[in-house]
Amino acid sequence: MHSLIRILVVAAALACSAAVRAAPAGQSLVADAPYRDLLDFHGAPRSPTDRSFNIFFDAGAWQGYSLPRAGDAATGFSGPFVHSLGTGAWAGMRFAGLALRDAGDGRRLVLKEVASHAVPGALVRVFSAPGLSVRQTLFFADSWHALVRIELQSGRARDLDLAVTGQVMPLPGSRLASEGDMVTQGFAGSPSRLDTQLHAGGADAGRAAVSGNGYRIGLERPLHLEPGKVATVYVVQTLRYDARTASPPAIDYARAWAANRARWAAYLEAVQASHLSGLSDGLARRVAAKAVVTLIGNWRAARGDLRHDGVIPSYSNPDFNGFWAWDSWKHAAALAWFAPDLAREQIRAMFDYQAADGMVPDCIYLDRADDNWRDSKPPLATWAVWEVYRATGDRAFLAGMYDKLVRYHRWWFAARDHDHDGLAEYGSTDGTAIAAKWESGMDNAVRFDGVAMLKNGEHAWSMDQASVDLNAYLYREALDLGRIAAVLGKPRDASAWQAQAAAMKSAIQSRMYDPQRGWFFDAKLGRPGLVRVYGSEGWAPLWAGAATAVQAAAVEKTMLDPRKFATTMPFPTLAADDPHFSPVKGYWRGPVWMDQSLFGVEALRRYGYAAQADAMARRLVLDAKGLARGQATFRENYDPLTGQGEQSRNFSWSAASYLLLLRMDAGAAEPLRP
Repeated sequence: MHSLIRILVVAAALACSAAVRAAPAGQSLVADAPYRDLLDFHGAPRSPTDRSFNIFFDAGAWQGYSLPRAGDAATGFSGPFVHSLGTGAWAGMRFAGLALRDAGDGRRLVLKEVASHAVPGALVRVFSAPGLSVRQTLFFADSWHALVRIELQSGRARDLDLAVTGQVMPLPGSRLASEGDMVTQGFAGSPSRLDTQLHAGGADAGRAAVSGNGYRIGLERPLHLEPGKVATVYVVQTLRYDARTASPPAIDYARAWAANRARWAAYLEAVQASHLSGLSDGLARRVAAKAVVTLIGNWRAARGDLRHDGVIPSYSNPDFNGFWAWDSWKHAAALAWFAPDLAREQIRAMFDYQAADGMVPDCIYLDRADDNWRDSKPPLATWAVWEVYRATGDRAFLAGMYDKLVRYHRWWFAARDHDHDGLAEYGSTDGTAIAAKWESGMDNAVRFDGVAMLKNGEHAWSMDQASVDLNAYLYREALDLGRIAAVLGKPRDASAWQAQAAAMKSAIQSRMYDPQRGWFFDAKLGRPGLVRVYGSEGWAPLWAGAATAVQAAAVEKTMLDPRKFATTMPFPTLAADDPHFSPVKGYWRGPVWMDQSLFGVEALRRYGYAAQADAMARRLVLDAKGLARGQATFRENYDPLTGQGEQSRNFSWSAASYLLLLRMDAGAAEPLRP
């Protein structure tokens, strides 16, 4: 059944592609109209490091492009932005400019802009001149090649001299040169290279010419247009991360656009499952489609020391051009439902660097010298792997990951359980408290203000408190490892994991819950005291299924208290009545982080509070400013009092969280039994 659906989707996409080829260039891409201009991709760089506007990436490419600024009617696109140059830099100002002349009288044709849009998987610009229509469609054939498909349609027979032009960013040490019909751009201190070529099927491209920061590539012979028929030429730009060794695949120009449409049709097919009670399906699907566009826009292919593809946190932030562990787990859980191959790659990318003792590093980069081994990140890897299995039924993937997940799970208790009581602590490899706080993912959370560090062994230190979220995640890991073991035919393993989960559940309920306050807290080591800070970690045991029904009822009341967590945009990471509450600049001291809010909604749903969960979920969708009905990007976090987005734009785990929030079949209502 699934195969038949996929065949029908691909067939529909191909039919759409054929219709586009036959239609006048001014006609919109009808199939993409519901999701046209989800984000505003207009902009032009004012400096090499300008990230003030959105950039279009796809297919894992490390180069990206934008539509020119609104009002800039000149042909072509802004770019490229090369994300693998240091922390990212604009290598080009304008790509695929178009110069047309009548081959008979030599007159230049002046093109007027008709439309300029972004659709999922492409940027589209439409132009006209007397008796002529022109469409430029920028898309990616794969992670190496950006193509601009130029379609020309004339009302009469005519011959045109055609050339494409470009302007590069004047980067120090940048080298622009022509090699026959190709323009190359090299970069100081980097083995990377950009190659630009013109492809016109039977019409040969002429020689490329370079002048200053500009270049021009023209057809050797005039392009003949038949009345009413579409003639197509391509501009291709190839980024070789290491030109000394890179061997990009050949491009199948005849099929590249159809393949792009089929891939995006499959992505958007998954969006149709988006639903939230009390919200129109159209609005839910629009938010989900924006999430898909965001996640795919942050997809980066294996290059350098990154051995598998993955999704970066945000191209809009220069600090985020690598893969982070707990970001990766959240990305994979969402990707599993529309891009499962990428979900598997994302997980494998992090486990490529698993240490001999089982540790997975905090983050990895193109250059492994930049990887952070001072800490790990919260253990949600098994949850992500199980989500991939739930979405795909891929037993082979489970088999390939099981031993790695077991080693990672056991590492936590070997390196982060100072008093060997079966409850773990966040910590670091270098003994610093800052790295231990990073390991929690909640860097400056109030609950960590007074921590001290305790040495467990060589390169292994713990905070002097066991964190409730960490142990809820580890409890959930034990459950999921047991389920994986059962699928793989390992009954003894499954029984052992169930026993461990039962012991952890008992410990969490008895030692980390305050019955007077009705909340779960971190527990100090060596004494019975709790760290009584009301934070989002308090509902982690509900998300994991580790709370009793009575405990869950008390936590639910606090979660829905408008003085604490039921704020305008609900579920801040610190209770709103805490004296340290800082909703805008507090980072983890009050803003809404969507992963924690997602877990909050799923926590309520797991314990039977479905109506309350739906009400909070609707507020998360509708009260994030500009997200559902405007062109606002997904932000790193949000002001819980106003819904204003803060910190990094185009943030992947926020996109992933919203996608999961709107997928009923990917939610946390799945039964969990220790």
